[in-house]
Amino acid sequence: MAQPTPRSFFCPCPRGLEGALAEELQEIAQQTPTLKVHNQVPGGVHCSGVLSDAYRINLHTRIASRVLLRMAHGSYVNENDIYDLTLAQAWEDWFDVSRTIRVDVTAIKSPLKSLEFTTLKIKDAIVDRFRDYCGDRPSVDTRAPDMRIVGFVDQRSFTLYLDTSGEPLFKRGWRQETGDAPLRENLAAGLLRAAGWKPGMILLDPMCGSGTIIAEAAQMLAGIPAGGKRSFAFERFKGFVNEEWQAIRNEVKRRPLPTTPTIFGSDISGDMIVMTRNNLLSAGITFDVPLKQIEAQEIKPPSGQPGIILTNPPYGERIGMRGDTTTPEDEMATAFFSAFSTTLKQRFAGWQVFLFTADLGLPKMLRLKESRKTPFFNGALECRLFKFEMVAGFNRREQAKPDAP
Repeated sequence: MAQPTPRSFFCPCPRGLEGALAEELQEIAQQTPTLKVHNQVPGGVHCSGVLSDAYRINLHTRIASRVLLRMAHGSYVNENDIYDLTLAQAWEDWFDVSRTIRVDVTAIKSPLKSLEFTTLKIKDAIVDRFRDYCGDRPSVDTRAPDMRIVGFVDQRSFTLYLDTSGEPLFKRGWRQETGDAPLRENLAAGLLRAAGWKPGMILLDPMCGSGTIIAEAAQMLAGIPAGGKRSFAFERFKGFVNEEWQAIRNEVKRRPLPTTPTIFGSDISGDMIVMTRNNLLSAGITFDVPLKQIEAQEIKPPSGQPGIILTNPPYGERIGMRGDTTTPEDEMATAFFSAFSTTLKQRFAGWQVFLFTADLGLPKMLRLKESRKTPFFNGALECRLFKFEMVAGFNRREQAKPDAP
């Protein structure tokens, strides 16, 4: 029996999470001898293995946005070189002409004048290859294609990928409803890892919104794989062996469900609490995740032992959800974070607090000095994950200010 062909893969992820993704891929690689993790680059991680390793990554990764299978790599001078390299690939071995396609191209420092024209040349090459092969051509569907082809162009070289994932991997298949500014699921999972949270540790999200951070943590606690509720593009590949895929799915080992709660959430909005409950149910969470409708500055520790607070605080109009239109946004934010800071200092000694925000002035509003700040990107938006250590004695120090001379 022939050995499976080794393949190269690229797993893109939100910028700032490359290290967390490489660590996660190393954990997935412990399940299979063929998966090897290689170098991190800005925006993702390179790895290699057999095709079934791509199945495995798609099922288990919580941080990657996609799993891209490398089809070709070469140098180029102009768009015709890119056309020729694309035309030379045996697309007919991977998918049928009846499958719809979409082509996307990204570039860094490329001398090519038009990415749209480059995208068109790749599409033309795939269409021409099928015409030469079977006298027919695949149709283009930019909204819900069966197959996505991705080109990456830098100054001198061109890499061509076939997407094994289909819909982006942050679309887990469980999210029913969202609030105004939901975190993507893979970013939430990456923040949990960056905060050092592990299943069994106490976790509180006091501004949980529609519950993304809580649902990701709860699935991790239960051992529910990120891709367990969705389908993937590789299931439409020619030669796809469903038995092999089902065997990988059947290897999943669920964790024993906790007897006492370790994950807690709260939000000022009752609608958000309802949304979080619905999303947890949809995500397959059957154990108790206590949720409270309460203002963040009123929270108390939900457990006798210290844990981690991880939250994506509201900003701008989201702080004014209670209908106060008379107070300017910046004043409202300053008052809110001042009160929240007091609560953290007085009630959460021994806790680690992680706040994910695009507002780089947040520590100043909290009147706290961060012990760490990690840069991330939420889409194109530059953000920080600020870490604050809530040491015992914060409040005593504030009260024991020296007397005036």
